[in-house]
Amino acid sequence: MIDFIKSKIEDSIILKNELLKNEVIFITLEKVINDIINSYEAGGKVLWCGNGGSAADAQHLSAELSGRFYYDRPPLFSEALHVNTSYTTAVANDYSYDIIYSRLVEAMGKKGDILIGLSTSGNSQNIVKAIEKANQMGLNTVSFTGESGGLLKDISRYIINIPSSNTPRIQECHMILGHTICEIVESKLFPKK
Repeated sequence: MIDFIKSKIEDSIILKNELLKNEVIFITLEKVINDIINSYEAGGKVLWCGNGGSAADAQHLSAELSGRFYYDRPPLFSEALHVNTSYTTAVANDYSYDIIYSRLVEAMGKKGDILIGLSTSGNSQNIVKAIEKANQMGLNTVSFTGESGGLLKDISRYIINIPSSNTPRIQECHMILGHTICEIVESKLFPKK
């Protein structure tokens, strides 16, 4: 069992070393961070969406911005779109699970806001529809995916496609990059005195 545990950590390290060599992702991430900062400076917000573990990651990262990351500072408007379970279950039941996020983007989003979708496959229909709706409305769209990028790669303004098809390892990379976004946004908008 110990060897198995070590093998999972080794797999994670190998993928993170691959990620370190991917300059395209770092250049893209820098652009995403700049857009987030610009959106906040213009009174905008960051919306997040995902399913399953990616929903948990979306909620976690949203909380890092709306609460705090490393130090006390004013809150930032950031919301994971699945957190209202009454809304989510009603819309899924009355309409379709595929539109749970696009409907909220339509209600909450405005031009210049940011929508970040997390989907390891890049093919989750509710994320695809949310990105499409956000594009129509003039939001900046970001998709965190796995290697192929799936359907999201062709419709997102920015694609962060982790070079793997292993869901847990992809999600671990999404979190380290997401935490990095939160840290930089916090430090740029609220420089520590």
